[in-house]
Order: sequence, then C-alpha cells, then structure tokens
Amino acid sequence: MSEDDYAADFRTRLGLSGIIDIHTHFMPEQVLRKVWDYFDSAGPLIGRSWPIAYRDEEQVRLKTLRGFGVRAFTSMVYPHKAEMAAWLNQWSADFAARTPDCLHTSTFYPEPGAAGYVAEALAAGARIFKVHIQVGQFSPVDPLLTEVWGLIQDAGVPVVVHCGSGPTAGKFTGPGPIAALLERFPRLRLIIAHMGAPEYSEFLDIAAAYDGVLLDTTMNFTDFFEAADPFPVGERGRLREFGDRILFGSDFPNIPYSYGHALQSLERLELGEDWLRGVCYGNAAREFGIV
Repeated sequence: MSEDDYAADFRTRLGLSGIIDIHTHFMPEQVLRKVWDYFDSAGPLIGRSWPIAYRDEEQVRLKTLRGFGVRAFTSMVYPHKAEMAAWLNQWSADFAARTPDCLHTSTFYPEPGAAGYVAEALAAGARIFKVHIQVGQFSPVDPLLTEVWGLIQDAGVPVVVHCGSGPTAGKFTGPGPIAALLERFPRLRLIIAHMGAPEYSEFLDIAAAYDGVLLDTTMNFTDFFEAADPFPVGERGRLREFGDRILFGSDFPNIPYSYGHALQSLERLELGEDWLRGVCYGNAAREFGIV
C-alpha cells in the first residue's frame, strides 16, 4: 500500500474528514534551502544522517500534504539570530493569506522590539507561534521576552516550543527553563514539540501541573526516533491519560521517512480509535476552532 493509500485508508477507518498537522515547515525559500543544507551536512544539532524525504518546490509540497488528507497545517518558522523574526513573520503572514488551509504562524526572539512585532502579529491574526530553544540558543525566561510572554498569555494563542534536549542538548533545553517560564506565566498555552524528547517523563509531569500545556507527536514513535530517543514503555499509560492534550505533528517536509509512517507509528501504539481521532484531528480542531 502506498503512503497516499495508507493515509486515505487511515482516515476512512477512523471516519475522519481530514488530518490536522500542527507542526509543518513552510519558510522563505532561501531559508528552507539553508535548513536543508544543515540537515544534509548532519550538523552538530542533528548528530546523524537525516535525508529530507520531501525536498520539493513549495507548490509541490502543498499538493503532497493535501494529498495525504491534511486539512489544516502550519508554517513553522523560527529565527536563529536577532533581527530575523519580524521578517519571518511578514513572510508567514503573506503565506497564510495566500494559503487558506495554513494556520497563520509567527515567531519571536529575545531582542529589543520583540514585544512590538509580536503585538503586530497578534493584531494581524496570528493563530500559533513557534519557538526553537535549541536552535535559537536562548532562555525562555530571558528578560527581553517578559512582555512577549505576557501578550501571548493574555491572547491565549498557543506556542509550539522545541524545548526538549533532543536530538542534542543545548544550554537552555530541558524541562527546567520551561517550568520556570510557567511559574511566571501559568496560563500560557504551550505545545511541547516532540513531546519533549528525550525528557518525556519530565514534560508529562509539567503537563500534569499546568492544564494549558499540550504536547505534539512530531516524529515520536517512528522507527527513526525510537532508535535514538525511545519513548519509555512505562509511560505508555500516560499517553492515554493525556489523550485530549496530544496533537499530531509531522515535521513535514523535513522528515527522513514517509508521511504515512508517522501515522502508522501512532496506530501501532494500539491506544484505540478514539485516541487516534482526537490526536489526529479532534484535539487540534477544538484548540483552533476548526469546524
């Protein structure tokens, strides 16, 4: 069965009209090419061979994603240095305007003026933010972000945050900085990317302490991820416990396997059809008001 056929069969068996993928990357072409070059070189933040499965032009990638039955997705952008985020936000706003099935995505970086462009993004209709602690190499409690987090908390807009120490640890990765952030801003809607790998248990503990914390399944449970950062068998029961706060993410197009494998990896957990329906559609539909 082809991956297209598997995705279609998956949706049919679950009675889903589509899939909501809250962790996909659409970026300015020159930025995405540099990201791909970094993956090709197995850079220090990658640590191993990572072939890109869907290295195509933007319109081809959109057609491919929609072909899998994805009804809504994101354009995860993230800066690695100052004076980059505002420009990425403008590109992402333009992309969302010409791509109605994309959730308007924005980002930020600890720098003077961050609160200003975040306020502008919120006023323009940003529905989700992306922060990459590992790549950006900054603390989420940097004083330059205090006003930013306050704005986002008050707006109730979720933030996908790559904060786990996988695939390689950074100075500010891990559960400690996120716990400190939530102590200051307990109403934040944080979506922990990759379920916080490899600190799965610790981030599940954080989710237990804060009702606004969700987790995404980006790359989790796939053969590729399990080989390096396996999800602990003893925590499988907590996947069911947090079933209404787990959202499907794929990392498309930057994945070294087929999109169908990401879906199959969830199905083989054998957590039931209701769990799959919630993770792959219902939970995100509720979070983003998708009818």
